[in-house]
Amino acid sequence: MGGWKLEIGKMAMYVSFPVVMFYYFNQPSLFEEWVIKTRREVYPPENPELRKAFEESFRMSREKHSVAFDGKTG
Repeated sequence: MGGWKLEIGKMAMYVSFPVVMFYYFNQPSLFEEWVIKTRREVYPPENPELRKAFEESFRMSREKHSVAFDGKTG
């Protein structure tokens, strides 16, 4: 059929293709911007104003529930 040269060429392709794809797709420069953007969407930088508002609403909720719980007799 093709002979030994064709078989050597096919074997070189079978070995080199995954190595080249691994090298190309594992370059940090290709993913750095995407990873940083995704990380900022999932874990946004902490905003002190939002943190204070969250703590205040949590405190008010806790006070409301403790008053409702203390008011019950049982």
